[in-house]
Amino acid sequence: MHPFRAAVESRDHDRIVALLAADVVFRSPVVFRPYHGRDSLAAILLAVMRVFEDFRYEREIGADGAADHALVFRARVGDRELEGCDFLHTDESGLIDEFCVMVRPLSGALALAEAMKAELEAVERELGAKT
Repeated sequence: MHPFRAAVESRDHDRIVALLAADVVFRSPVVFRPYHGRDSLAAILLAVMRVFEDFRYEREIGADGAADHALVFRARVGDRELEGCDFLHTDESGLIDEFCVMVRPLSGALALAEAMKAELEAVERELGAKT
């Protein structure tokens, strides 16, 4: 099992973030421009953990020790079911340096975009209050 999958399934946000390279590039299913850096992705992943309901990985594609992995998942956002895939690339030190998410159907992606906008605003307020 890929370490990222294990961390997500245990809902261990700190462990998830520890698996990310400082300069990780994240491509979202709902915005055009990629996000850059561990801190940006940490906030996004915290929001995702709150938005997705009934999240579960169903398959993992990739050989042990390979740099590329695909983690196929299903989840719900409100009353919308969605399926998707996390595409991960790890650098030579084993940290995730590229992370791309794709989801379908469009109705699920739209529900995700709407829910994430509200949740990211809440996460940013929380993180801002801690500093």
